[in-house]
This record gives sequence, structure tokens and C-alpha cells, in this order.
Amino acid sequence: MENDPHDGLLAIDTHVDIPWPEGPSPFQDGPRCVDLPKLRQGRVGAVCFAAYIPQGSRDDAGHLAANARAWAMLEAITAMAPADGSGGQLATSAAGVAAAFAAGRPGIIPVIENGYAIGRNLEHLDAFAGMGIRYMTLTHNGHNEIADAAIALPTLGDKAEAYGGLSDFGQDVVARMNELGVLVDVSHASKKSMMQAASRSRTPVVATHSCMKTLCDHKRNLDDEQLEVLAATGGLAQVTAVSNFLRPKARAMDLTVEDIVDHVDYAVKRMGIDHVGIGTDFDGGGGVRGYMNTAQTPSLTAALARRGYGSEEIAKIWGKNFLRLMRRAEEVAAERKAAAD
Repeated sequence: MENDPHDGLLAIDTHVDIPWPEGPSPFQDGPRCVDLPKLRQGRVGAVCFAAYIPQGSRDDAGHLAANARAWAMLEAITAMAPADGSGGQLATSAAGVAAAFAAGRPGIIPVIENGYAIGRNLEHLDAFAGMGIRYMTLTHNGHNEIADAAIALPTLGDKAEAYGGLSDFGQDVVARMNELGVLVDVSHASKKSMMQAASRSRTPVVATHSCMKTLCDHKRNLDDEQLEVLAATGGLAQVTAVSNFLRPKARAMDLTVEDIVDHVDYAVKRMGIDHVGIGTDFDGGGGVRGYMNTAQTPSLTAALARRGYGSEEIAKIWGKNFLRLMRRAEEVAAERKAAAD
């Protein structure tokens, strides 16, 4: 019998949404793409579960509602790791991810998708860091107080650009994220926002769920210059499973895991094996034929092996690279704290 390339692998999916406001229980094998039984079946070690905040009006009422939604969603995410040990295990550090894996329990990593959740207030960022978030996506679709998005929303009054990248507040946000040990996620950010964040951040930045623009010309994807900057600064491009980011105008059923590996291959050739990973965007639009939920994760691992990746390379793509960034964020935060004391 051939060796299973997924055997013993610490796989970390860096971007998964949760149903909101109501959804099937994460404790039962139900209609969700990612629930705890499917994580065990797919032998996925840890998941970044995102509190996704759709962009709304940039006023006090909009910011208040976004903040409240983020809190409620983070509470739902942390509830997947109950104290009695019946679910996952909260993993708010690199060591925490390793501990959950050693205990045989899915690691639950809370994150925020869209800095709209903090409005114009850095204290909200501090509070979310206290709740254990490990990254925050600077924007979603639509500009916010932090930065320009890759996709402007004219319905919200957006022009093509609001700031030409990061706002002044956004620069403060990136600096504070570094101090708090929270990774800067540049998926959804405009190219200028992404490049400025990569330049200003003392911790390498990560695109947690993006694909390669050369292979699929979509506003959300990363071009070669962005890939080079990510590699040069130690950052990561986490390839996603969203069909129309993988191939223009494609549907999930038009694609397979081989299409995901095409983007992985391209990123590895451009950036090196240390700068590439996987963030499926399951329950947020991600999925291809044969890999529509996390129980089917070994099929992607098998495709990587067929494409010639060895066990150590697969381990880097599936989690080691992201763990390295988590550790680096923790180190930078500790250094900043020591310097301030």
C-alpha cells in the first residue's frame, strides 16, 4: 500500500467563514463545509475561522453595528472550543496550534475579516487582540477607514481610490497590529494598500485567501510584483479554492484540485516553497469538484504529492509556513513590548 501523504500532517486552513447569524451546529456533521466532525474526517489540524464583516456605511452607526457583529461572531467561534474538551481547542498562538494537534483536537484560530470591525478606534483592535484574534484582513470589498480595497463599491459611494493605499489611520493600525502580534492580512486590499502594508509592517504580511493574477486576471488576485514583494519581506500567499479566482468565470463544478495546485505551482516557482500556503474560503464561496468540504482535504494533499511535492514541502504549504509567521508576529510583539518597558 502506498504511503498516504496526508498521514501525520499538520494541515492549517488559513481562511474559513462561519454561517451568520444562524447556522447549523459546528458540532454535528451537517451542511456546513467545515464543522468539527468533517475536520476530524479530513484530518485538518487547525482552521482560521473568520468573523466576516461586510462593508457598510462609514459612519458611527455603521461602525457600531460592525463592531457588535464582530464580537458576536468571535464568541460563536470560540464556543467551538468548549471548556469540557468536547469540541476543538482554542489556538491563539503557534504553541497553541501545536498543543491542539498533539491533543488530537482541531485547533480553533479566531480571526477578523474586514478592519471595518474596528471603525476608527484602535482600542477596538486591542480588545479583539485580547479576544485572541491572530490576523485581521485590512479590508473586504469596499474601502474602509484603514485602506483602499481591491474592489470598490460604488453603491457605498466609493471612488476607485479613497487614499491611494493605506490611510493615515491605516498606517497606525498596521503598527498597532505589529505591537499586538496580530498578523496583517492583505487579501481584498488594493495593490497599493497591499504594497504599503508589506513595506510598513515589521512582521511579514499574509494574503490568507488569494490566487495568482497571471493565471486568472481578477481584481482580487495577486500579480507578479506583489508576489515578489511578499517573498522579499518573508510573507505568504495562501492559495484559495474560490472558482472564479482560479479560472475566469468558472464555477466550482468546472474545476478540480488540480486547478488549485496550478496556482500553488505558480506561486512556488515565483516565490519559493517557504512563501505559499492554502486558505480555502470554505463556507465563503470556496470549493471545487471533489473538494467541496474539509472532509475531502486529503484529495488536495494527494494532488500536491502527484505534482511532485515531497513530504516536507507539503508540510510547509499546509501549515509550517503559516506557523512560522504566527511565531514571527509573537516575536515582534515581544520585542516591541520589551523596548517599551
